[in-house]
Amino acid sequence: MAKTLSCKIGPSVLNADLSQLYNESQKLIDSGADYLHLDVMDGTFVPNLTFGHPVVKCLRTKLPNAVFETHMMVQNPLQWISAMADANVDQYTFHIEPCDDVPLVCRKIKEAGMKVGLAIKPGTPVTCVEEYIDMADMILVMTVEPGFGGQKFMTDMMPKIEILREKYPTMDIEVDGGIGPNNIDVCAKGRSEYDCVRNRSDSS
Repeated sequence: MAKTLSCKIGPSVLNADLSQLYNESQKLIDSGADYLHLDVMDGTFVPNLTFGHPVVKCLRTKLPNAVFETHMMVQNPLQWISAMADANVDQYTFHIEPCDDVPLVCRKIKEAGMKVGLAIKPGTPVTCVEEYIDMADMILVMTVEPGFGGQKFMTDMMPKIEILREKYPTMDIEVDGGIGPNNIDVCAKGRSEYDCVRNRSDSS
């Protein structure tokens, strides 16, 4: 049976009041969010710090049924797999750019019981992720430079989505960055059908 694609929204909590993270997250879920996109930054791969697995684990105790995707903007994605699995993360999305052994990281993520997401920055060609496509459950295309919220949406990243959708029609594709009411339709429909978009909490 062919896979059926559907459009989903996974709000980021990047610009939420972290002292009210549970309340903010619950509001997003109550508003209809399909999953939560948790941006984890290490201050090395990107010039910013957010939170790590202890916060994710605490949030999980409050939201046992929510779907968690961690977007690992970190220099060493292999390092945090076990901790995020222990926090009951559903999908572990990491950037291929700093990774020396993408297949190894993918295998370890799956062995830990999580889905695999592969992320690429605006400057990374689609061809760089294609060789790993069979290992991924989802491809994340950044439409801003990773590291900070509130950036302007890069419309010129849309051809990457079109290429991926045409070549891999059943692949889950996530569009990440600068998405709000004025451009969500571009991500969700565009010139081809995109199955997954996300909307930052500061644009809701």
